[in-house]
Amino acid sequence: MFDPFRRTRAKATRKLRRATVSAVTDVWGAMLAPTKPAKRKGTKKAKPAAKATKPSAVTRKAAGKRGSTRANAKSSAPATSRLKKTVPHGAAFPSGTYESAFGTRSYKLYIPAVAKSAPGPLPLIVMLHGCGQSSVDFARGTGMNTLAEEFGFLVLYPAQARDAHHYRCWNWYRQDDQARGAGEPALIAGLARHIIAVQNVDPAKVYVAGLSAGAAAALIVATAYPDIFAAVGIHSGLAVGAAHDSASAPMAMQSGNPGRRHEVQMPTIIFHGDSDKVVNPRNSRFIAIRALEPYAHLDRAVKTGRVSGGREFTRTVHRVGKGRPCTEQWVVHGAGHAWSGGHAAGSYTDPKGPDASRQMVRFFLRHRTTKKCRATQPV
Repeated sequence: MFDPFRRTRAKATRKLRRATVSAVTDVWGAMLAPTKPAKRKGTKKAKPAAKATKPSAVTRKAAGKRGSTRANAKSSAPATSRLKKTVPHGAAFPSGTYESAFGTRSYKLYIPAVAKSAPGPLPLIVMLHGCGQSSVDFARGTGMNTLAEEFGFLVLYPAQARDAHHYRCWNWYRQDDQARGAGEPALIAGLARHIIAVQNVDPAKVYVAGLSAGAAAALIVATAYPDIFAAVGIHSGLAVGAAHDSASAPMAMQSGNPGRRHEVQMPTIIFHGDSDKVVNPRNSRFIAIRALEPYAHLDRAVKTGRVSGGREFTRTVHRVGKGRPCTEQWVVHGAGHAWSGGHAAGSYTDPKGPDASRQMVRFFLRHRTTKKCRATQPV
Protein backbone atom coordinates (compact mmCIF):
# COMPACT_ATOMS: atom_id res chain seq x y z
CA MET A 1 0.00 0.00 0.00
CA PHE A 2 1.31 3.42 -0.94
CA ASP A 3 2.45 5.52 2.02
CA PRO A 4 2.86 9.23 1.10
CA PHE A 5 4.58 9.99 4.42
CA ARG A 6 7.12 7.19 4.36
CA ARG A 7 10.07 9.30 3.21
CA THR A 8 9.16 12.12 5.60
CA ARG A 9 9.04 9.76 8.60
CA ALA A 10 12.32 8.10 7.61
CA LYS A 11 14.04 11.48 7.34
CA ALA A 12 12.67 12.54 10.74
CA THR A 13 13.81 9.26 12.30
CA ARG A 14 17.37 9.71 11.00
CA LYS A 15 17.46 13.28 12.27
CA LEU A 16 16.20 12.18 15.70
CA ARG A 17 18.79 9.39 15.86
CA ARG A 18 21.64 11.79 15.09
CA ALA A 19 20.37 14.24 17.70
CA THR A 20 20.11 11.44 20.29
CA VAL A 21 23.66 10.23 19.68
CA SER A 22 24.96 13.79 19.96
CA ALA A 23 23.02 14.35 23.18
CA VAL A 24 24.22 11.08 24.68
CA THR A 25 27.81 11.97 23.87
CA ASP A 26 27.43 15.35 25.57
CA VAL A 27 25.84 13.74 28.63
CA TRP A 28 28.54 11.13 29.24
CA GLY A 29 31.22 13.70 28.50
CA ALA A 30 29.70 16.02 31.08
CA MET A 31 29.53 13.12 33.56
CA LEU A 32 33.28 12.69 33.22
CA ALA A 33 34.10 16.39 33.60
CA PRO A 34 36.64 16.65 36.43
CA THR A 35 35.66 17.81 39.88
CA LYS A 36 37.53 20.92 40.99
CA PRO A 37 39.16 20.82 44.43
CA ALA A 38 37.11 22.59 47.06
CA LYS A 39 38.31 26.11 47.86
CA ARG A 40 39.33 26.89 51.39
CA LYS A 41 37.64 29.71 53.26
CA GLY A 42 39.97 32.63 53.96
CA THR A 43 38.12 34.13 56.94
CA LYS A 44 39.80 31.98 59.54
CA LYS A 45 43.44 31.20 59.89
CA ALA A 46 44.08 27.52 59.39
CA LYS A 47 45.65 25.60 62.22
CA PRO A 48 49.12 24.21 61.58
CA ALA A 49 48.94 20.67 60.25
CA ALA A 50 50.02 17.89 62.53
CA LYS A 51 53.44 16.54 61.79
CA ALA A 52 53.18 13.40 59.67
CA THR A 53 54.68 10.37 61.33
CA LYS A 54 56.85 8.08 59.28
CA PRO A 55 55.63 4.51 58.84
CA SER A 56 57.43 1.97 60.99
CA ALA A 57 60.10 -0.33 59.59
CA VAL A 58 57.64 -3.22 59.85
CA THR A 59 55.06 -1.31 57.80
CA ARG A 60 57.61 -0.36 55.16
CA LYS A 61 58.80 -3.94 54.89
CA ALA A 62 55.24 -5.23 54.56
CA ALA A 63 54.44 -2.68 51.86
CA GLY A 64 57.36 -3.79 49.73
CA LYS A 65 57.01 -7.54 50.18
CA ARG A 66 54.98 -9.62 47.67
CA GLY A 67 51.64 -10.77 48.95
CA SER A 68 52.29 -9.25 52.37
CA THR A 69 48.81 -7.74 52.79
CA ARG A 70 47.20 -9.87 55.47
CA ALA A 71 43.47 -10.15 56.09
CA ASN A 72 42.08 -6.98 57.73
CA ALA A 73 45.62 -5.54 57.95
CA LYS A 74 46.05 -1.75 58.14
CA SER A 75 48.46 0.16 55.94
CA SER A 76 49.83 3.68 56.22
CA ALA A 77 48.32 6.63 54.38
CA PRO A 78 49.24 6.72 50.66
CA ALA A 79 52.48 8.57 49.97
CA THR A 80 51.02 10.26 46.89
CA SER A 81 48.43 12.04 49.04
CA ARG A 82 51.31 13.94 50.68
CA LEU A 83 53.37 14.75 47.60
CA LYS A 84 55.11 18.07 46.93
CA LYS A 85 53.93 20.05 43.92
CA THR A 86 57.31 21.53 43.01
CA VAL A 87 59.79 19.88 40.68
CA PRO A 88 62.88 18.96 42.77
CA HIS A 89 66.31 20.33 41.98
CA GLY A 90 67.96 18.45 39.15
CA ALA A 91 64.68 17.08 37.74
CA ALA A 92 62.89 18.37 34.64
CA PHE A 93 59.28 18.43 33.46
CA PRO A 94 59.46 19.77 29.89
CA SER A 95 56.65 20.00 27.35
CA GLY A 96 56.84 18.69 23.81
CA THR A 97 54.84 17.96 20.68
CA TYR A 98 54.83 14.72 18.73
CA GLU A 99 53.64 14.53 15.13
CA SER A 100 53.03 11.41 13.04
CA ALA A 101 50.84 10.14 10.23
CA PHE A 102 48.19 9.39 12.87
CA GLY A 103 48.01 12.90 14.30
CA THR A 104 49.74 15.41 16.53
CA ARG A 105 49.65 15.54 20.33
CA SER A 106 51.41 17.58 22.96
CA TYR A 107 52.91 15.89 26.01
CA LYS A 108 54.76 16.40 29.27
CA LEU A 109 57.78 14.27 30.18
CA TYR A 110 59.03 13.97 33.73
CA ILE A 111 62.76 13.25 33.98
CA PRO A 112 63.80 12.59 37.59
CA ALA A 113 66.94 14.02 39.11
CA VAL A 114 68.34 10.51 39.51
CA ALA A 115 68.44 10.17 35.71
CA LYS A 116 71.69 12.14 35.62
CA SER A 117 73.52 9.65 37.81
CA ALA A 118 71.72 6.46 36.78
CA PRO A 119 74.14 3.64 35.88
CA GLY A 120 71.93 2.45 33.02
CA PRO A 121 68.71 3.06 31.10
CA LEU A 122 65.59 3.81 33.15
CA PRO A 123 62.05 2.42 32.90
CA LEU A 124 59.29 4.51 31.30
CA ILE A 125 55.64 4.77 32.40
CA VAL A 126 53.11 6.29 29.99
CA MET A 127 50.16 7.89 31.83
CA LEU A 128 46.87 8.59 29.99
CA HIS A 129 44.61 11.09 31.72
CA GLY A 130 40.83 10.92 32.02
CA CYS A 131 38.17 13.11 30.42
CA GLY A 132 38.52 16.82 31.11
CA GLN A 133 41.94 16.42 32.71
CA SER A 134 45.28 17.81 31.59
CA SER A 135 48.75 16.30 31.78
CA VAL A 136 49.75 18.54 34.69
CA ASP A 137 46.52 17.86 36.55
CA PHE A 138 46.93 14.11 36.11
CA ALA A 139 50.55 14.24 37.23
CA ARG A 140 49.58 16.23 40.31
CA GLY A 141 46.69 13.92 41.21
CA THR A 142 48.46 10.59 40.75
CA GLY A 143 51.75 11.65 42.32
CA MET A 144 53.64 9.53 39.81
CA ASN A 145 56.45 12.09 39.56
CA THR A 146 57.21 11.67 43.26
CA LEU A 147 57.52 7.93 42.79
CA ALA A 148 59.72 8.51 39.74
CA GLU A 149 62.27 10.15 42.03
CA GLU A 150 62.03 7.32 44.55
CA PHE A 151 62.26 4.38 42.13
CA GLY A 152 64.07 5.97 39.19
CA PHE A 153 61.94 6.05 36.04
CA LEU A 154 60.63 8.51 33.47
CA VAL A 155 56.94 9.44 33.17
CA LEU A 156 55.31 10.40 29.88
CA TYR A 157 51.97 12.24 29.92
CA PRO A 158 50.40 12.45 26.44
CA ALA A 159 47.66 15.08 26.23
CA GLN A 160 44.46 14.55 24.30
CA ALA A 161 43.66 17.42 21.95
CA ARG A 162 40.45 19.44 22.21
CA ASP A 163 39.80 19.00 18.49
CA ALA A 164 40.07 15.20 18.90
CA HIS A 165 37.39 15.16 21.60
CA HIS A 166 35.43 18.07 23.07
CA TYR A 167 36.02 16.86 26.64
CA ARG A 168 39.61 15.72 25.97
CA CYS A 169 38.60 12.07 26.33
CA TRP A 170 40.70 9.44 24.60
CA ASN A 171 38.49 7.84 21.94
CA TRP A 172 38.51 4.32 23.39
CA TYR A 173 34.99 3.62 22.13
CA ARG A 174 35.60 4.20 18.41
CA GLN A 175 36.39 1.21 16.21
CA ASP A 176 39.05 3.20 14.36
CA ASP A 177 40.88 3.71 17.68
CA GLN A 178 40.83 0.12 18.94
CA ALA A 179 43.50 -1.67 16.92
CA ARG A 180 47.20 -1.76 16.10
CA GLY A 181 48.45 0.44 13.29
CA ALA A 182 45.59 2.93 13.34
CA GLY A 183 44.23 5.95 15.16
CA GLU A 184 45.16 6.89 18.69
CA PRO A 185 46.77 3.53 19.62
CA ALA A 186 49.31 4.02 16.83
CA LEU A 187 49.80 7.65 17.84
CA ILE A 188 50.46 6.79 21.51
CA ALA A 189 52.71 3.86 20.59
CA GLY A 190 54.65 6.09 18.20
CA LEU A 191 55.14 8.70 20.91
CA ALA A 192 56.40 6.02 23.30
CA ARG A 193 58.86 4.79 20.66
CA HIS A 194 60.04 8.38 20.12
CA ILE A 195 60.76 8.87 23.84
CA ILE A 196 62.57 5.52 23.98
CA ALA A 197 64.76 6.65 21.07
CA VAL A 198 65.65 10.13 22.35
CA GLN A 199 65.86 9.45 26.11
CA ASN A 200 67.86 7.01 28.24
CA VAL A 201 65.01 4.48 28.43
CA ASP A 202 65.19 0.72 28.90
CA PRO A 203 63.01 -0.67 26.04
CA ALA A 204 62.30 -3.80 28.08
CA LYS A 205 60.69 -1.79 30.87
CA VAL A 206 58.00 0.36 29.28
CA TYR A 207 54.52 0.46 30.83
CA VAL A 208 51.20 2.26 30.33
CA ALA A 209 48.43 3.21 32.75
CA GLY A 210 45.38 5.42 32.76
CA LEU A 211 42.20 6.60 34.45
CA SER A 212 38.68 6.16 33.10
CA ALA A 213 38.77 6.89 29.34
CA GLY A 214 42.56 6.94 29.65
CA ALA A 215 42.45 3.50 31.31
CA ALA A 216 40.35 2.06 28.48
CA ALA A 217 42.77 3.56 25.95
CA ALA A 218 45.78 2.23 27.91
CA LEU A 219 44.40 -1.30 27.78
CA ILE A 220 43.83 -1.02 24.03
CA VAL A 221 47.35 0.27 23.44
CA ALA A 222 48.99 -2.34 25.68
CA THR A 223 47.21 -5.33 24.11
CA ALA A 224 47.78 -3.97 20.60
CA TYR A 225 51.50 -3.32 21.21
CA PRO A 226 52.86 -6.08 23.50
CA ASP A 227 56.25 -5.52 21.85
CA ILE A 228 56.42 -2.07 23.47
CA PHE A 229 54.55 -2.39 26.76
CA ALA A 230 55.47 -4.97 29.40
CA ALA A 231 52.43 -4.35 31.65
CA VAL A 232 49.35 -2.16 31.95
CA GLY A 233 47.55 -0.39 34.82
CA ILE A 234 43.80 0.18 34.61
CA HIS A 235 41.99 2.51 37.01
CA SER A 236 38.20 2.78 36.63
CA GLY A 237 38.36 1.67 33.00
CA LEU A 238 36.64 -0.64 30.52
CA ALA A 239 37.53 -3.75 28.53
CA VAL A 240 38.87 -3.62 24.98
CA GLY A 241 35.90 -3.53 22.60
CA ALA A 242 33.38 -2.71 25.33
CA ALA A 243 31.88 -0.11 22.98
CA HIS A 244 32.02 0.55 19.24
CA ASP A 245 30.63 4.10 18.96
CA SER A 246 29.48 7.11 20.99
CA ALA A 247 26.02 5.59 21.50
CA SER A 248 27.23 2.27 22.94
CA ALA A 249 29.84 3.93 25.21
CA PRO A 250 27.39 5.14 27.89
CA MET A 251 25.71 1.72 27.95
CA ALA A 252 29.05 0.02 28.59
CA MET A 253 29.94 2.56 31.24
CA GLN A 254 26.67 2.23 33.13
CA SER A 255 25.91 -1.48 32.71
CA GLY A 256 29.30 -3.03 31.94
CA ASN A 257 30.47 -4.91 28.87
CA PRO A 258 32.93 -7.83 28.64
CA GLY A 259 34.49 -6.60 25.40
CA ARG A 260 36.53 -8.98 23.32
CA ARG A 261 39.03 -11.71 24.06
CA HIS A 262 42.73 -10.88 24.50
CA GLU A 263 45.06 -12.54 22.04
CA VAL A 264 48.26 -12.02 24.04
CA GLN A 265 49.36 -12.35 27.64
CA MET A 266 49.52 -8.86 29.15
CA PRO A 267 50.29 -8.45 32.87
CA THR A 268 47.47 -6.27 34.21
CA ILE A 269 46.81 -4.45 37.48
CA ILE A 270 43.30 -3.10 38.00
CA PHE A 271 41.87 -0.58 40.48
CA HIS A 272 38.18 0.29 40.77
CA GLY A 273 35.94 1.76 43.46
CA ASP A 274 32.87 -0.35 44.19
CA SER A 275 30.78 2.83 44.57
CA ASP A 276 31.74 4.21 41.16
CA LYS A 277 28.63 5.77 39.58
CA VAL A 278 30.34 6.79 36.32
CA VAL A 279 31.93 3.50 35.21
CA ASN A 280 30.18 0.43 36.58
CA PRO A 281 32.53 -1.68 38.77
CA ARG A 282 31.43 -4.73 36.76
CA ASN A 283 33.82 -3.48 34.08
CA SER A 284 36.81 -4.18 36.32
CA ARG A 285 35.71 -7.80 36.67
CA PHE A 286 35.37 -8.09 32.90
CA ILE A 287 38.88 -6.66 32.45
CA ALA A 288 40.26 -9.19 34.93
CA ILE A 289 38.51 -12.08 33.18
CA ARG A 290 39.85 -11.04 29.78
CA ALA A 291 43.36 -10.54 31.16
CA LEU A 292 43.35 -14.10 32.54
CA GLU A 293 42.12 -15.82 29.36
CA PRO A 294 45.49 -16.11 27.57
CA TYR A 295 47.07 -17.87 30.58
CA ALA A 296 46.80 -21.67 30.94
CA HIS A 297 46.58 -21.83 34.72
CA LEU A 298 47.27 -19.39 37.54
CA ASP A 299 46.96 -19.71 41.31
CA ARG A 300 44.50 -17.32 42.94
CA ALA A 301 44.81 -15.55 46.30
CA VAL A 302 42.34 -13.09 47.83
CA LYS A 303 43.32 -10.83 50.72
CA THR A 304 41.69 -7.85 52.39
CA GLY A 305 43.02 -4.81 54.18
CA ARG A 306 42.37 -1.25 55.21
CA VAL A 307 44.27 2.01 54.86
CA SER A 308 44.85 3.54 58.29
CA GLY A 309 42.06 6.07 58.71
CA GLY A 310 40.88 5.32 55.18
CA ARG A 311 39.15 2.76 53.02
CA GLU A 312 38.99 -1.00 53.03
CA PHE A 313 40.03 -2.93 49.96
CA THR A 314 40.06 -6.43 48.51
CA ARG A 315 43.06 -7.55 46.47
CA THR A 316 42.86 -10.58 44.19
CA VAL A 317 46.16 -11.83 42.78
CA HIS A 318 46.76 -14.46 40.08
CA ARG A 319 50.24 -15.92 39.65
CA VAL A 320 52.10 -19.17 39.09
CA GLY A 321 53.05 -20.47 42.52
CA LYS A 322 54.95 -17.75 44.35
CA GLY A 323 56.16 -16.04 41.20
CA ARG A 324 55.47 -12.54 40.04
CA PRO A 325 51.77 -11.60 39.75
CA CYS A 326 50.25 -11.83 36.28
CA THR A 327 47.04 -10.01 37.23
CA GLU A 328 45.95 -8.03 40.25
CA GLN A 329 42.49 -6.68 40.89
CA TRP A 330 41.99 -4.12 43.65
CA VAL A 331 38.42 -3.32 44.69
CA VAL A 332 38.36 -0.19 46.87
CA HIS A 333 35.27 -0.32 49.06
CA GLY A 334 33.23 2.87 49.25
CA ALA A 335 35.33 4.65 46.62
CA GLY A 336 33.83 6.43 43.63
CA HIS A 337 35.24 7.44 40.26
CA ALA A 338 38.62 8.65 41.50
CA TRP A 339 42.31 7.72 41.56
CA SER A 340 42.86 5.75 44.76
CA GLY A 341 45.39 7.29 47.12
CA GLY A 342 45.88 10.34 44.91
CA HIS A 343 46.59 13.94 45.90
CA ALA A 344 43.58 16.10 46.73
CA ALA A 345 44.98 18.96 44.60
CA GLY A 346 44.25 16.98 41.44
CA SER A 347 40.85 16.18 39.98
CA TYR A 348 39.30 12.75 40.42
CA THR A 349 41.38 11.66 43.40
CA ASP A 350 40.58 9.79 46.61
CA PRO A 351 43.34 10.26 49.22
CA LYS A 352 41.60 7.78 51.57
CA GLY A 353 42.15 4.78 49.31
CA PRO A 354 45.17 2.48 48.95
CA ASP A 355 48.03 3.97 46.96
CA ALA A 356 47.23 2.92 43.38
CA SER A 357 50.28 4.69 41.97
CA ARG A 358 52.74 2.93 44.27
CA GLN A 359 51.10 -0.44 43.75
CA MET A 360 51.18 -0.01 39.97
CA VAL A 361 54.88 0.88 40.06
CA ARG A 362 55.60 -2.14 42.25
CA PHE A 363 53.66 -4.37 39.83
CA PHE A 364 55.21 -2.83 36.70
CA LEU A 365 58.85 -3.13 37.72
CA ARG A 366 58.53 -6.90 38.08
CA HIS A 367 57.74 -7.29 34.38
CA ARG A 368 59.74 -6.75 31.21
CA THR A 369 59.48 -7.54 27.51
CA THR A 370 61.94 -9.89 25.83
CA LYS A 371 64.15 -9.18 22.82
CA LYS A 372 62.25 -11.82 20.91
CA CYS A 373 58.92 -10.16 21.61
CA ARG A 374 60.23 -6.73 20.64
CA ALA A 375 61.70 -8.10 17.39
CA THR A 376 58.92 -10.37 16.14
CA GLN A 377 55.92 -8.03 16.28
CA PRO A 378 54.87 -6.24 13.06
CA VAL A 379 55.22 -2.49 12.80
